[in-house]
Amino acid sequence: LRSDLDNGNNSFQYKLLGAGAGSTFVIDERTGDIYAIQKLDREERSLYTLRAQVIDITTGRAVEPESEFVIKVSDINDNEPKFLDEPYEASVPEMAPE
Repeated sequence: LRSDLDNGNNSFQYKLLGAGAGSTFVIDERTGDIYAIQKLDREERSLYTLRAQVIDITTGRAVEPESEFVIKVSDINDNEPKFLDEPYEASVPEMAPE
């Protein structure tokens, strides 16, 4: 996350707001880089809606309107299926529909 007005002279401060801000996600106040500080699990929470502000350090005022963005957590199959009673038998008639 970076404001178009930020020329790199450290006059802006980036703030992160919303569910998960500060506990799951943090923002580097000088660069606007956002990091996840804990493992995300889609089975616990699949969606985070965050807001970011860019503040002028000298005036304390917002430089731009808040940005809202959504982080969608994808799932990797961390709970692989286990088949305990192998082998299995099944039959499919010839020319059966999919």
